[in-house]
Order: sequence, then C-alpha cells, then structure tokens
Amino acid sequence: MNISITTRGYKAPERLKSYLAEKMKRLDRFADQIMNIDAIFSYEKLNQVVEFKVQLRKKHFIVKERTDDIFKSIDLAIDNVERQITKIKEKIREHDKRKITEMVE
Repeated sequence: MNISITTRGYKAPERLKSYLAEKMKRLDRFADQIMNIDAIFSYEKLNQVVEFKVQLRKKHFIVKERTDDIFKSIDLAIDNVERQITKIKEKIREHDKRKITEMVE
C-alpha cells in the first residue's frame, strides 16, 4: 500500500503526517486490496478538507470530508474509506456466491 501526501496552500506539519500514518494502520486489514492512497489536504474558506483517492485492484474511488478541524476530517475520511472497501468486498463476495449456486443447479 503506497501512501502519498499532498498539501495545497501550506506545508504539512510533522504532527499531521504522523497522525495520518497512525490512522492508516486501521486500513492494514485491507492491505491486500489497496494499491495506492493519495491524501490531499487543503483549505476551503473556513473548512479544512481531506481528500483520499483510493485505488484498489479493479476499482478506485474518492472520499472527501470537510470540517473545521483537519484531524476530525481525517477520522471521518478513514471511516468512509473503510465503509466503501467493505461494501465493495461484499458485492464481490455476493457475486461469487451467485456463480457457485448457478453452477450447482
């Protein structure tokens, strides 16, 4: 799993990078699925924005969260990434079950 960090309009402090790395450990259980994650930090007026571009083996998706605190945005975005990957894995699992039942009948 490759993680790249991009900031727009400011330089990311080391505290932010270490916090992100710590939170990304939650995604280790999906490490076989995740190929790349691009983390983009920026400001939009009073909100701090976190955007994750997640690339899986056969799919990719973008998660974007806006709050007044960058750390809260990271937490919400990680939760959303976990939810999305779980949803994709369940769809694949259901699809495989259908193929097996069709072959048996």
